[in-house]
Amino acid sequence: MKNQNPYIALGVMSGTSADGLDLALCRFEKARNDRPDSGIDRNPADHDPGNRDYENGNGSGNDDNISPWSFRILKTRNFSYSGTAWPERLVAAETSDGYTLMEMHRDFGRFTGETIKDFLVDHCPTPDLIASHGHTIFHRPEKGITLQIGDGTEIAAVTGITTVSDFRRLDVALGGQGAPLVPIGDDLLFGSYDYCLNLGGFSNISFRESGKRVAFDICPVNIVLNRLAQSKGLEYDKGGLTALSGKVIHGLLEQLESLDFYSLDGPRSLGKEWTEEVFMPLLEKYTAPVEDKMRTVCEHIALRIAASIARPHLTDGSSLLATGGGAKNGFLMELIAEKTSPVRVIIPEEELIDFKEAVVFAFLGVLRLRNEINCLASVTGAKRDNSGGIVHFLCR
Repeated sequence: MKNQNPYIALGVMSGTSADGLDLALCRFEKARNDRPDSGIDRNPADHDPGNRDYENGNGSGNDDNISPWSFRILKTRNFSYSGTAWPERLVAAETSDGYTLMEMHRDFGRFTGETIKDFLVDHCPTPDLIASHGHTIFHRPEKGITLQIGDGTEIAAVTGITTVSDFRRLDVALGGQGAPLVPIGDDLLFGSYDYCLNLGGFSNISFRESGKRVAFDICPVNIVLNRLAQSKGLEYDKGGLTALSGKVIHGLLEQLESLDFYSLDGPRSLGKEWTEEVFMPLLEKYTAPVEDKMRTVCEHIALRIAASIARPHLTDGSSLLATGGGAKNGFLMELIAEKTSPVRVIIPEEELIDFKEAVVFAFLGVLRLRNEINCLASVTGAKRDNSGGIVHFLCR
């Protein structure tokens, strides 16, 4: 499979919010030697959803980083955990005994495999590989520990398709953060944008600086905003309207802005453990209305993102591609655009907003099968670049 071209790959993500599985079936093609690299000026935000071909097209007019990789999104779907026991089981996993955790690892792999089988009906092409991120239970890279459950052997056995899983542990063993993993995809699939920003449970950003890719987690986003919204009986703050109605709590904002994590240099990543132990206790100290807390957190998010892109070479022509669930929060995006001016903030079509991470994980699986780098030491702080992921081959 190393020399195969093109590839059909299925990326599978389960985010920190434990709301469901994101699946993205994609076709990836690397330009052959007789075909020049493409510099097509193509903005995903203006792309016809009926013809979803993406080259490493133009976000800012900078063609220096055009990659020969292109991709097409063939099919996407989110499978909600609503109505299943998975939200409760996933939350309880971190305090489970070892045997229960292994059962959950097995069961979540089987569940993922069965979900994939349901997804691949209706004349879908059979993928050459499945790349599954799994669901993160522990992420303590400073202790050499990271765990994403959803056994790849079970996925492969249920689907009959070669599966790549467990993408993070090799990098952690090499002294890295094991995160973020998406920047290699940002570089090779979306590299003509100056910045790639993801607004999921946490925000993270990647960009090129001094000839190499730089990336890091910025701050919590939906993992905090959703919890605050749920305290008011809402699933989430649709459009950011609840936060919009609140007022900034300046004392809280000052405390959030002064957290030690934000002064760290080099690769850094966040996990729910830090959120529970450091971030949430500050919010809980205040008896202010939830609306005010949400407004303050949104202000904090926008300020942290602005601080992350305050580079010396910033120009009026710089572009930022924003994806992830937070990109649908209109109020938050207005704050980000205001704080990051003159950067041009680009919000693509909804499918790419929702499924970019699943697309990139499908691509990470392709790189793994090609035995090519899919994890950058410049991003994670590992001793060296690596090709992470355990491959469960099935002979055909």
